[in-house]
Amino acid sequence: MQIIRAKPEDADTLTEIAFAAKRHWGYPEDWIEAWCDILTMRPHFIASNVAYCAIEAERAVGFYVLTTENDGLHLDHLWIVPSAMRRGIGRALFEHATAQAGNSGFDSIKIEADPNAEGFYKRMGATRAGTRVSEADGERRALPLLEFHVPRPT
Repeated sequence: MQIIRAKPEDADTLTEIAFAAKRHWGYPEDWIEAWCDILTMRPHFIASNVAYCAIEAERAVGFYVLTTENDGLHLDHLWIVPSAMRRGIGRALFEHATAQAGNSGFDSIKIEADPNAEGFYKRMGATRAGTRVSEADGERRALPLLEFHVPRPT
């Protein structure tokens, strides 16, 4: 597995990964449709932010996107295709993202996580910083807000 910079022309493939990963959690299809805009990767978005893909056997199996917001650096996306989950690809991408953050001078990364992914981020060293309440098809959802403190280079 190698990690390479995502290109704008990867947008469709990355979108497919995001949708497949979100569906993996068993959400109703009307929720998936409601999240269409969030899960769709656009070429300009990829080009404008720090985006990397995990490649295995010449195909993308996961990716992440870091965005710079007014309140700091955010991990906006980290998705792994379901057939490649639980093999260390998510960990490798997260560690790559934290290295990119450190190299760019950031000391933390903010993460608004899917509730199913909170355990993963906590295992990576992120801590709970709060909750954002949202709604999906009339149902209340509490989204974990996490923060990862980037280690200082030694």
